[in-house]
Amino acid sequence: MYLRKDLIQPRVYQEVIYAKCKDKNSLVVLPTGLGKTLIAQLIADYRLSKYGGKVLMLAPTKPLALQHRESFLKLFNIPDERINTLTGEIPPEKRAEIWRKSVVITATPQTIENDLVVGRITLEDVVLLVFDEAHRAVGNYGYVYIAKEYMRQAKHPVILGLTASPGSDEAKIRSIVKNLFIEHIEVRNENSPDVRPYVQGIRFEWIKVELPEIYKEIRKLLRKMLRDSLKPLAEAGLIDDSSPDIPKKDVLKVGQVINAEMAKGNYEIGKLMLYQAKALKLHHAIELLETQGLSALRAYLKKLYEESKKGRAKSTKELIQDPRMKKAVALLVQAKELGLDHPKLDKLKELIRSQLKKKPSSKIIVFTNYRETAKKIVKELLEDHIKAVRFVGQASKENDKGLSQKKQKQVLNLFSQGEFNVLVATSVGEEGLDVPEVDLVIFYEPVPSAIRSIQRKGRTGRHKPGRVVILMAKGTRDEIYYWSSRHKEKQMISILEKVEDMVKKEKQASLLGFVKSKEKEKGKIKEIKEKIEEKVEVPKEEVYEKLPIKPIFVRRPHGIVIYVDSRELKSQVPKILKELGAHLEVKTLDIGDYIVSEDVVVERKAANDFIQSIIDGRLFDQARRLKEAYLKPIIIIEGELYGIRNIHPNAIRGALTALSVDWDIPVLFAKDAAEVANYIYLIAKREQEERKKEVAVRSEKKALTLADRQRLIVEGLPNVSAVLARRLLKHFGNVERVFTAKESELIQVEGIGEKIAKEIRRVITSPYEEEK
Repeated sequence: MYLRKDLIQPRVYQEVIYAKCKDKNSLVVLPTGLGKTLIAQLIADYRLSKYGGKVLMLAPTKPLALQHRESFLKLFNIPDERINTLTGEIPPEKRAEIWRKSVVITATPQTIENDLVVGRITLEDVVLLVFDEAHRAVGNYGYVYIAKEYMRQAKHPVILGLTASPGSDEAKIRSIVKNLFIEHIEVRNENSPDVRPYVQGIRFEWIKVELPEIYKEIRKLLRKMLRDSLKPLAEAGLIDDSSPDIPKKDVLKVGQVINAEMAKGNYEIGKLMLYQAKALKLHHAIELLETQGLSALRAYLKKLYEESKKGRAKSTKELIQDPRMKKAVALLVQAKELGLDHPKLDKLKELIRSQLKKKPSSKIIVFTNYRETAKKIVKELLEDHIKAVRFVGQASKENDKGLSQKKQKQVLNLFSQGEFNVLVATSVGEEGLDVPEVDLVIFYEPVPSAIRSIQRKGRTGRHKPGRVVILMAKGTRDEIYYWSSRHKEKQMISILEKVEDMVKKEKQASLLGFVKSKEKEKGKIKEIKEKIEEKVEVPKEEVYEKLPIKPIFVRRPHGIVIYVDSRELKSQVPKILKELGAHLEVKTLDIGDYIVSEDVVVERKAANDFIQSIIDGRLFDQARRLKEAYLKPIIIIEGELYGIRNIHPNAIRGALTALSVDWDIPVLFAKDAAEVANYIYLIAKREQEERKKEVAVRSEKKALTLADRQRLIVEGLPNVSAVLARRLLKHFGNVERVFTAKESELIQVEGIGEKIAKEIRRVITSPYEEEK
């Protein structure tokens, strides 16, 4: 036994869930604060006691991974040096050593994923793999790849997924179940009979505030402008109607449709992009006004005004010059002079003052969607002599520095110790960090997400009664978002029950299929035995085909070696290359992303990055460096290239043409990471197995071929580019004829006029004089 049972007293529902999940891949859905981690530890103790080996617990962030380690150190009778956390901050070689000696490892998925791809670790001896915040196991998130590798490598695999909410989308829940190889689902909520005795009551209050008249006037102006911007889109059939209540996702979708149509050559529709851009900006402005307040809207309009002065976007300029916008700005100025902001702010201060009056040591969390609003709330509370602190993510934005993970932990510690009464948090406080239990949770605005709503509410009512207050502005999208999240929470429970039933049926079907296949195999073996007894010569291929497990005759591979740039580990391509059988050497490459031979380098570009490299001018500098270092560089573009950005299709076609014709770099197109990987593997196989080429990493220029040297000489002539040098050599056949050609002969080459021809002849024929 590893778990110190003297320190814990599992609740009934934890014991039940443990008993049902200890030997099968399971998903446990349990509200925040009801002991999901202890369930994982009960199963970890059982698995280690039965099989030995290792337990791996994954969490989305480093602070949460460290928090899980602390929990294991406290409750497990294992030496401290054998319970460790692995993150990207630890050097790779040291990570491999820590992995080897550890019994319990907590880690971030990116770290484990990278170490698996390069073969630094194996999951063979892991007897339990825990995915915390399992709702992330979709798409290309690291959980998906790790689960697949685990089920392939482990001798005694069991997966445990933990989440407070997997969401309300059935397709997403099915995807999580599939990606984590789930065989069993355990769902509980606060109203489950075995959970209810342990849940302290959470009192919910919905407080509606009335918007002042000045708000309504500004809102009316912006909604009229939005309707006018939507009208041409509705007339073109891109949206159903021009109602200003249109969801933002529908406006975004219009932009994608317009770009896609332009890519097909329908340039006429491009005129509508102006209206789509205006609609998107106005939609955001109205959302800020309704949910955040006048100061948030003022800051946004100020940003638009600065953009319009620089002439960056026609849509912004037209919005700022619209008389209705000018009137809205005048009303904003008037409101500021009157000291008005969102009425929710006054109500928020009133709630906090009331709570602190009742209990001065209260801990309160205020959740808001916007950093700017969090900053405003903290400023107002500090002016009211209320000890408040802002809690935001790591990313730094313009004039707004983020909090490092170390700083986040410091803030939480101070909040936990009572140095601050109020923590004003953005979404970073909802998931993945050990936010202490609080007396009051306030939603500054509702969120239209079941996952986020459940995570927020789980910060109170764990060990004593809690209170959740949701602030809403009457008649705005606040109310829409609130009812949306309520509906999604209810929907989630029914979908989970449906998916659980599906998992059970699939398991029964697979068991039935397994029994039938066993009977079929017995029949095959009997048939082979009878043939042998009859001394009938059976071809060995036929024997092998009929055996239940066919023998594998492995031809020792030559070993396809591919050098991978370390930054590429963020993509799916290296993982798929590894699955294809390539041996990956990960390095920080100066040039290219994948080196497959001494001659061939591959530069992978996501479609968005390719377009951005055209806009910022990086593309042709990269092309030059690729050509200088490798004889045969290749560019592979991943994803749909047209219709994803507001850039004219001819600009994209021009760049592709220049790469192929001017730089002599082939461009391949792949729909996804799998196709990119298959291209790279095939190229590497041809180069290394068929052409016997070595793999060489270069950062310096490659040795020049004869053709390179000839082009270099001709490029030394005045006004002769690399393209012109090629044309001259093709036209005249060699360097000597280029240098002896007359002006009349030179101007026959495309791109060379009389002026350039004269200058070339002048340089070639003028006497050489030493400069003084």
